[in-house]
Amino acid sequence: MQLLVVAVLLTYIITLYFRRNPLKHSRAFMWRRFLSWFPLGMTYAFMYMARYNLDTLATAEVITKAAKSQISGWGFFVYAASLFVSGPLIDRIGGKKGMIMASLGAAISNIAMGWVLYLFLHGNTELNLVLWLSVFYMLNMFFQSFGAISTIKVKSFWFHVRERGTFGAIFGTLISLGVYFAFDWSEAISRAVDIRFVSEPTPFRNFLQTAFALSNSPVSAFWLVFWIPAGILLIWALIDLILIKDSPDEAGFPRLETHDASHGEPAKFDSWLATIKSVFTNRVLLMIGVIEFTSGILRDGIMKWYRLYNKDTGMGVENIIANWGLWAAITGIVGAFLAGWASDRFFHSRRAPVAGIAQFTMFLATAAMIFGIATGGHPAIVGISALVMMMSVIAVHSIMSGTATADFGGRKGAATATGVADGFSKLGSSFQEFVLGAIITRETWVYWPSFLLPFTLLGFFFACKLWRELPEATRKYLKEVEKLKV
Repeated sequence: MQLLVVAVLLTYIITLYFRRNPLKHSRAFMWRRFLSWFPLGMTYAFMYMARYNLDTLATAEVITKAAKSQISGWGFFVYAASLFVSGPLIDRIGGKKGMIMASLGAAISNIAMGWVLYLFLHGNTELNLVLWLSVFYMLNMFFQSFGAISTIKVKSFWFHVRERGTFGAIFGTLISLGVYFAFDWSEAISRAVDIRFVSEPTPFRNFLQTAFALSNSPVSAFWLVFWIPAGILLIWALIDLILIKDSPDEAGFPRLETHDASHGEPAKFDSWLATIKSVFTNRVLLMIGVIEFTSGILRDGIMKWYRLYNKDTGMGVENIIANWGLWAAITGIVGAFLAGWASDRFFHSRRAPVAGIAQFTMFLATAAMIFGIATGGHPAIVGISALVMMMSVIAVHSIMSGTATADFGGRKGAATATGVADGFSKLGSSFQEFVLGAIITRETWVYWPSFLLPFTLLGFFFACKLWRELPEATRKYLKEVEKLKV
């Protein structure tokens, strides 16, 4: 049933892409652009599976919540720090090479993590599991940092500013599918290889036992939680190598004028220092970074902790817990599409108003979670509020990191600008891991939404500050369009 829902969602995304063509591109252009962004987006979605699979080890009690927080916290910190290098690099070499590097590096890192876990579970207890998982997870996150910026880099050449709201929705959808792969597929692998559930035969369990010769294994093959995503990423890296083109002119089409912040500028790239300086002296991009910092705290503060909340308290909603990845994907897709559609339809391609509305929605949802947990006995309130949070935070992340950064960074600096925003987001992810890992016990779960609440207001404040901001080239383009209508 889940696979059917995912197939329907993918069909809808592809149909929407071909039906939404405000600039009247040729059919040949639309198809060639599809062959560049779809493999890129699917690779990025499966990179989520190779990123959040670590959380499955905590729910399976292979590692503790505290160990998970330590490993993830340092990994997200490396992700954030590495974007100062990877952003300017991708602006120079292009999104295609960047995504291939990302998928290959993440695959190798996941193979290494799986090997460490294999050795530990087979009796090498002198091995410091947390230390080595931390080392290879940090390496994984270094390469993961290439993923989003490579996607946005390619998008910045292929999509006009008036089309980017729709692409922001598509980007958010792919992120949401990545969350589904990360949680539900990883959980399915974990349960299929867990010898504690050997009395529950399923076709998937039988397939894994046959494919990996696990029938007589004395231990649970949890290392496959790392190795299977690695194999999938290697396949997508090959597809990317064959299909992706960085820009329309590389695919034999005329150069597309996108009317973003790079409009009218020469094509040559600035130096690393000049690129970094241009981003860090841009007040708009810095405010986007603050909004993304809050989105990192709020997204991973919900996504990575709701199942652990249920495990400790038993107060989760059974259907949501059993299908957490799918619910997160559906709500995230709704949020991303509403944000992209509203941005282009009602706010003339301004991104901040949508982000502000989403941040205020998260404030209300977080307040409801505090009430539900504090009064004890309202699992439905907490569960529904968590899904509303997921819907809203993906709306913020997709429209700000996936769209606004490309608008204000322009084609030349799209990767660096997105890298800064994504870096702030991952700093937020790292921050919440360390804080929540330190303060949450079985008795203190009300601290969870209480910690998140102030960051919804911080994000709302900066979204309001950016409410009317547009790149100058976009503003001029919109005025010209309005004159033609008159």
